[in-house]
Amino acid sequence: MLQLDGATGGDQILRSALTLSMITGQAFQIKNIRAKRPKPGLLRQHLTAVEAAAAICGAQMTGAQIGSTSLSFKPGAIRAGDYRFAIGTAGSCTLVLQTVLPALWFAKPTFADAPSSVTVSGGTHNKAAPPADFLIRVWQPLMARMGVQQEITLNRHGFYPAGGGEIAATVSPCKSLQGFDLCQRGALRQISATALIAGVPAKVAQRELAEIEQKIAGVSTAIRGLSNDQGPGNAVLIEIEHENITEMFTSFGEKGVSAESVGTQVANQALRYLHSGAAVGEFLADQLVLALALAGSGRFTTTHVSSHLLSNIDVIEQFLPVKITQTPVDDGVEISVNLLN
Repeated sequence: MLQLDGATGGDQILRSALTLSMITGQAFQIKNIRAKRPKPGLLRQHLTAVEAAAAICGAQMTGAQIGSTSLSFKPGAIRAGDYRFAIGTAGSCTLVLQTVLPALWFAKPTFADAPSSVTVSGGTHNKAAPPADFLIRVWQPLMARMGVQQEITLNRHGFYPAGGGEIAATVSPCKSLQGFDLCQRGALRQISATALIAGVPAKVAQRELAEIEQKIAGVSTAIRGLSNDQGPGNAVLIEIEHENITEMFTSFGEKGVSAESVGTQVANQALRYLHSGAAVGEFLADQLVLALALAGSGRFTTTHVSSHLLSNIDVIEQFLPVKITQTPVDDGVEISVNLLN
């Protein structure tokens, strides 16, 4: 049983360990879960990810309760099927999905080529988590390039603190995963900014987008009004489409923060990425390295190596026979994944 320390990398260590344990069959024990966070231990969204993983592979586990700072997880066989999970709060649906979907790429179907379905209810647009749009527009196309057959649909938006959103996915077992090189973005195609509002005045979105227009030349902007019963909530998404990759950056409206500050925050994220020249942003790097490690090969450039990426690499190398190297380059840092001899 692998021994992991959850104090060094927060939530990412737990999610990656669950994914890799299901796929490899390797049991693990993790201690000090989220030990350095204001509220240590498992919160509702983390417990839902644990319970979802256990349901999909019939795992035996101890320590799976709210507030627990340790967990042991012994997986069984991954089983295709139709799954529904409710977080019960505004906790992130996307982080639960990203924990279990890679396992279902390797599921043994109950019928020939039968797809699985996963529906998760809770928060779809949360701070400190990728929004549903990111999974659909950024992560999913890259996974398709590797041979993954999955379709993610946002059924209903859910903002903090009310939640109430829902994301659904269908996924078929993969015959194989193919790594790729993503070291160059290619030509810039377009930059667009969208302000989502639900139960929030339109003038808030207008001020957010006006700030972005002042900072990013050539950006196209749009307001997307949602029904009031999906709010209150406000998020601003900047989507940057290059020839080889689409990236997305997000900020969220909240009480006590001006619309101008929200617009400035997301514009600055996008500008840092554009000025870096790297192909992959900080948050996508965390998610891409795990998929390439499952494929056994691949390279990409990223803006910088975050502490989350380092802790993720450490967990991956404990579960899989790969070596993940980091090399400084003109455009940032090149991350390379190779099988061990």
